Amino acid sequence: MKLGLVGGIGPESTVLYYRKIISGVQSKLGHECLPKISIESLSAFKVFELCRSNKFDELTEYLLEALNSLEKSGADFVALTGNTPNIVMDRVRQLASIPVLSAIDATCEEAKKRGVGSLGLLGTSFTMQHSFFKAPFENIGIRIATPKLEQIVWIQDKIENELEHGIVKEETRESLIQIIKNLQDNQRIDQVMLACTELPLILHDEISPVPCLDTLEIHVAALVERLVASKVD
Repeated sequence: MKLGLVGGIGPESTVLYYRKIISGVQSKLGHECLPKISIESLSAFKVFELCRSNKFDELTEYLLEALNSLEKSGADFVALTGNTPNIVMDRVRQLASIPVLSAIDATCEEAKKRGVGSLGLLGTSFTMQHSFFKAPFENIGIRIATPKLEQIVWIQDKIENELEHGIVKEETRESLIQIIKNLQDNQRIDQVMLACTELPLILHDEISPVPCLDTLEIHVAALVERLVASKVD
């Protein structure tokens, strides 16, 4: 079985997905086992601009072109290496002829297993302000809390102009930790969801005031499980 990754959304997370998927499969099937993976690289910055301009039909077409290319490469199923494009996932799934394994679905399942009652949501401004990421959790009774508007704008800037370029600054980390503390104190969150796949570059359980739901790690685990179940071929 072959996995297709829609990469470049962003570049840093694409590298993490690739490495972690290979490592995960090898840990279960042996170090000589390498999964078949194709990557179609898009631009995170084009995704941001299309979302900013509310050009969601164009974003859908942009993603479908990548999915079609991956399907032609022999991929049996695909996954996105970024969360923001999930803003059009319902439409993409309706039009795509290849299965798409969603990070949102996998993270919802993990949140249910953990018995989480209230989650802080950190991600791009589009992820934090639109309903596409919140609704699946709220539909199963999990309350979602987001930062203040000025903090949302600040986080988007740091993701777009630092993390997407692989830049990790200690002052940015400290400010993110303070935002999580504020959510814990003021909105009583149990855990925080790292709903941008670049956030694990700068945040993790050891330094966060509350446990992290890392969507990248959870998504990778689901992809590895799918590949291992097929014995990778």
